[in-house]
Amino acid sequence: VPGGGAALRPCGTRAAQDGINKPVIDRIIRVDHAGEYGANRIYAGQMAVLGRSSVGPVIQQMWNQEKNHLKKFNELMVAYRVRPTVLLPFWNVAGFVLGAGSALLGKKGAMACTVAVEESISEHYNNQIRTLIEEDPEKYKELLQVF
Repeated sequence: VPGGGAALRPCGTRAAQDGINKPVIDRIIRVDHAGEYGANRIYAGQMAVLGRSSVGPVIQQMWNQEKNHLKKFNELMVAYRVRPTVLLPFWNVAGFVLGAGSALLGKKGAMACTVAVEESISEHYNNQIRTLIEEDPEKYKELLQVF
């Protein structure tokens, strides 16, 4: 997600939602928000275990990027009026446990977890980009810029 991202139109107006495939957009934003939330919890778990180690600053830097991603998806949730997943409490616990558990394996375990999650997320975003481009790239220009 780019630092500034696209300027989002508020969806309180009828024009902002005209023509979008609401079920698809809801699903995409809901899933991505949950993923970013889970990623934040993974980094929180890793920092709880490795925060004071030599790899702590690297994990903190990656976590700061994820915090920005989550902030952007929180904004998208409001702008597109998407409800969060009911599984957020699960992601809260599961993400932290995954992060802490991988960190207990040491630096290599934590980094292996991070690489696996980031690769999965990249593939997921690429699939979403293809879906939106196939439907109408101009209509979804703002979201495509965020992804």
